[in-house]
Amino acid sequence: MADGDLVPHLRRLGLADGEAATYVYLLGAGPSTAADVAEGSGRDRDEVDETMRSLLDAGMVSAGGPDGSLVTPVPPWSGLQILSGRRESELEQARVATLNAYDNFRRTVSPQRTDDLIEVVTGKDAIAQRIEQLESSVRTEIRRLDSPPYFAETVANDIELSHLAGGKVSYRVVYARASIEDGDRYARNIMPCVSAGEQARVLPEVPVKLTLFDQQLATVSLPVSEADVNRSLLVVRPSSLMSALVGLFEACWRLAVPLHSGSRPPSPVLPIEQRLLGLLAAGANDDSIARQLGVSRRTVFRHLQRLMDHAGATSRFQLAVHAVRHRWI
Repeated sequence: MADGDLVPHLRRLGLADGEAATYVYLLGAGPSTAADVAEGSGRDRDEVDETMRSLLDAGMVSAGGPDGSLVTPVPPWSGLQILSGRRESELEQARVATLNAYDNFRRTVSPQRTDDLIEVVTGKDAIAQRIEQLESSVRTEIRRLDSPPYFAETVANDIELSHLAGGKVSYRVVYARASIEDGDRYARNIMPCVSAGEQARVLPEVPVKLTLFDQQLATVSLPVSEADVNRSLLVVRPSSLMSALVGLFEACWRLAVPLHSGSRPPSPVLPIEQRLLGLLAAGANDDSIARQLGVSRRTVFRHLQRLMDHAGATSRFQLAVHAVRHRWI
């Protein structure tokens, strides 16, 4: 490699032009004093003295001779490590400075950092605790798209029942069919809340497990069909993403079928038939309806036939539409 080819490489390692030139000269001339280098390269003596001190600090040369003025190139391994370490440190400082400059720019455009908008909670116990904390602190409204799997055991939701009893917090919940087909959860968790004043509706499926706490926070996790993919909970703060989640809930609410209404006019159907219609509207099959009602399939068919005759319906779909329009459910 020619001397001219080595100089750019030494510069990349962090040597200044004079230091690189001095080191290359010593490689060619061998042990030399500063006076020898200045005379041989035609450079200023003071400049050569300074570059030699820098090369000594970098471990690229050693000083010897009777008075220590004779400078000799040494095996560059340790010197190259020193230079590489310096360059890495300089690059890290440059990276940090650049990131800080961009953060300053971003704060002038948007005061809130985008990486502060979403919190990720993992672990079943941690998720259940975070949900309980959020629900306990809500002030006016909770809106929810509900679907298995659940992070807490199937017990009554005491926090919701307390909120509903106080009358200051309203609940609107859209349940997936899988939620109401879980007989234990339906009896111990869902129906007590509905009876206490929760506004509940049902869809065959919900696109995501979602809870909106006032207008402040939202929690998002995956429904039962995708539960094995990710068991994390996302906590979303006010942002365009949260606005989209609010829109998603309201669209599902408009499409869903009422599970119960706290102020229905007198209905011509029996209480067991009201539950049957709610399950039917949610898309539950005959076996599931019979299991939920605790009756046989034959009894389910008998009630369905009576209801269809009363509504003048020729299909279960027509019966469900008629039941919703006339507030039978």
